[in-house]
Amino acid sequence: MTRSAPTTLLGIAQQLGPGLIISAIIVGSGELIVTPKLGAANGFTLLWFIVVGCVLKVFVQVELGRHALEHGKTTLEAMNDVPGPRLVVSWLIWLWLVMYLALVFQVAGMVGGIANVFTLAGLPLGTRASAVLIGFSCAALLVVGRYRFVEWFSTLLVGLFVVCTLGAVAALQSTPYAITSAHLASGLAFHLPPSFNTAFAAFGVIGVGASELIYYPYWCLEKGYGTSVGANDQTPEWRERARGWLRIMQIDAWLSFVLYTTTTVAFYLLGAAVLHAQGLVVEDRRMIETLSQMYQATFGGWSLWLFLVGAFAVLYSTVFGATASNARLFADALVLFGIVKSPTPERRQRLVLLGSVGLPVAFTTVFLVFGSPVSLVFVGAIAQGLMLPFLALAALHFRFRKTTPALRPGPLWTTLLCLSALAMTAMGAYQVVTALR
Repeated sequence: MTRSAPTTLLGIAQQLGPGLIISAIIVGSGELIVTPKLGAANGFTLLWFIVVGCVLKVFVQVELGRHALEHGKTTLEAMNDVPGPRLVVSWLIWLWLVMYLALVFQVAGMVGGIANVFTLAGLPLGTRASAVLIGFSCAALLVVGRYRFVEWFSTLLVGLFVVCTLGAVAALQSTPYAITSAHLASGLAFHLPPSFNTAFAAFGVIGVGASELIYYPYWCLEKGYGTSVGANDQTPEWRERARGWLRIMQIDAWLSFVLYTTTTVAFYLLGAAVLHAQGLVVEDRRMIETLSQMYQATFGGWSLWLFLVGAFAVLYSTVFGATASNARLFADALVLFGIVKSPTPERRQRLVLLGSVGLPVAFTTVFLVFGSPVSLVFVGAIAQGLMLPFLALAALHFRFRKTTPALRPGPLWTTLLCLSALAMTAMGAYQVVTALR
């Protein structure tokens, strides 16, 4: 059954969801680990890079959502239609598969971060036992269908942590680490760091990372946007419904942008003001302890516990949300690669449950074998950064080749989308060249 898009503010608020929920999820390893590490290494000089990195992704996000809304296809199904070489599936799906495998390492790093939180909190489990407990609890909650409870409880805790982080930035002004206008001016001037690796990793995961861009259409479809619009029957009623729900999706995306950009900038400023000033490096062995200095130097020693609770909420919600999303991608991939033939909705749900168990086993095992949470997070972050240009090219293909004229954006939006794709491609090329050097 199709529905018209709501026109009142209350009605719109009731329908917002995919981007805002993903915003709660993506206040994760990118914001908590990679962004402060970048600030600790470079001071304020890359503040501009953080802001630009968040802005660029919105245009690609909306185009992927627009395609899902119009055609009712999941992201992988849409990517499989992109022209180019094929070996069973599109070349773009093979690139995605590389990133997907790298994400197992990234989530493993987050599991290590949660285990570090437990250790600092004094829980007598040990790092390895904590990692097993985290993986088991994640799988168990997904299998028994407790996603909704964890989603909203985590969103509440993460929201409180974000408020405290913004408060920490404000409280810096009464400490020796006060942020001055000169700091901000230097941060908004164009500078590139001597080593681009950390900056590029941050670019891959801050705001809406490559993995979240791929998740986003799935959540749009599951929230009913595509069902509300209905199949394109070329009627004026369909065009009106589609435009209305597209406006809802765009509001959703831009509200999410405000949330995650504000949060990312706050974490960067704390890293630049506190960690850089103290000469601290965010590294594997003392990752959470080092990051907690952003709170302790601002609020005092008592805030260690506040930071630990917030860090747990951020990292666990990210692990949980990423597992739920990647389980859906796992089910889709089995179908696209021809491993599963003609799946029924019931069989697809079983595949999702299989992924919900298999993925925690995989990322827990990776952490137990390799350890090194920061290094593991960076494996996935760099892979996401390298995937971004290709997602931008896919978004351009959808815009110019797959979007019905009634839903095509105007010249300004199209220009900004092209500039976004060009900037992502330039950053990816620069990373490859600097890595080869």
